Amino acid sequence: MVVSVFEIFKHGIGPSSSHTMGPMVAAGRFLDDLRGGAEPIPGAGAPAALRVSLHGSLAFTGKGHHSDRAVMLGLLGARPETLDPDAAEAMLAALHRGCRLTPDALPPLAFDPARDLVFDYGPPLPGHANGMIFEAFDAAGRACHRQTYYSVGGGFVQTDAELAAPPAAASQDPLPYAFTSAAELLRLGARSGLSIAQMARANEEALRRARIDAEIDTIWQAMDACIDRGFAREGELPGGLRVRRRARALYQSLTEQRFSNRQLPHVANEWLSAYAMAVNEENAAGGRVVTAPTNGAAGTVPAVLRYWADHCDEASAEKRRIFLLTAGAIGGLIKHNASISGAEVGCQGEVGSASAMAAAGLCAVLGGSNEQIENAAEIALEHHLGMTCDPAAGLVQVPCIERNAMGAIKAVSAAALALRADGTHFRPLDNCIRVMRDTGRDMSDKYKETSTGGIAVNLPEC
Repeated sequence: MVVSVFEIFKHGIGPSSSHTMGPMVAAGRFLDDLRGGAEPIPGAGAPAALRVSLHGSLAFTGKGHHSDRAVMLGLLGARPETLDPDAAEAMLAALHRGCRLTPDALPPLAFDPARDLVFDYGPPLPGHANGMIFEAFDAAGRACHRQTYYSVGGGFVQTDAELAAPPAAASQDPLPYAFTSAAELLRLGARSGLSIAQMARANEEALRRARIDAEIDTIWQAMDACIDRGFAREGELPGGLRVRRRARALYQSLTEQRFSNRQLPHVANEWLSAYAMAVNEENAAGGRVVTAPTNGAAGTVPAVLRYWADHCDEASAEKRRIFLLTAGAIGGLIKHNASISGAEVGCQGEVGSASAMAAAGLCAVLGGSNEQIENAAEIALEHHLGMTCDPAAGLVQVPCIERNAMGAIKAVSAAALALRADGTHFRPLDNCIRVMRDTGRDMSDKYKETSTGGIAVNLPEC
């Protein structure tokens, strides 16, 4: 089963793909179920009221990640890819005042956020650490429809049944280059003589058949615009930690010194950091970002791509597409065989995956072979193994913003190492992905986006 590049890179809003975008998508799906005449619970009438409960990591860090706001906005008809963040406050204020939803093609539904949106701090639901239960009740208070959703990372949402279903076999995909492992991808490349980006493009054309280039270009334009917005803004980030934006000042300082003799050899790392932090400061503020593969890791891939375009090579639209197609193929492999969810495997699945994707993309545009690209991705992922997800106060700020900068720096180093070799190496990418998956399963829940351990509980005493 090949994961599309357009599933890995999705337009959305901050601060979290799993905790913000996922709940918003789940709310919309539940309303669609009701509109579609979902089979009601026997004996119940038409829906008249709703109730939502958040479980596991969604409960423990949901307020810091705005999961409650996301559910409400989803029930109000908002979607991550189209929501205007500036309009959200007025929508939420109206709901708090009226405690009623008026969705299209449905009767009015009672919903009091203070009573009907519950953070359940008990045991997580069995399917995944990010669980949600949506319920509809008739006028007499009888449950008429109920659905459990899991936000599995990167804005992807699955029901109980979807989560339990066996994955589709690669042979069933109507794709010219279907693959479920890096080893298969390399074999297909050797047999066809095509690059990873060329095979990814052929698969996308089979799936979508039109507008591939335009949609990839739109992804890059959104990433690039997010960097520029981050460079234009300053002040404190919301949430109470009083973390100040730093990307603007860093960018201004680097720009002033760019053509002077005062630059040190490691200035490349500072540019990478500036680009990545600009994106993740925007994400932390609830701005518009592109999942890459998640919101919490949204800065690493754009930072490396912008760095390459601005500092390394003569950029072209075609080379940018090669970068993103290659990165998307690697991200899809990791998602299919392990996880990109911090609540499931820790930050190794978010920034670690993003770093592997960025390393692969950079290696590709710098002329790397398929084997060198696979090696670059493996190096980057290997050196994020065991990384926990322990955000302070449940906010995607500390250590998340700087962590994206470090992921970008590691990605460039990994690509450079791979390009200095011939692609042969000790540990295949597939093995590294399995190690990441197994490490995540063994990791304590304290370190998987619950903010109950690690950095989250070791804050300065003020």
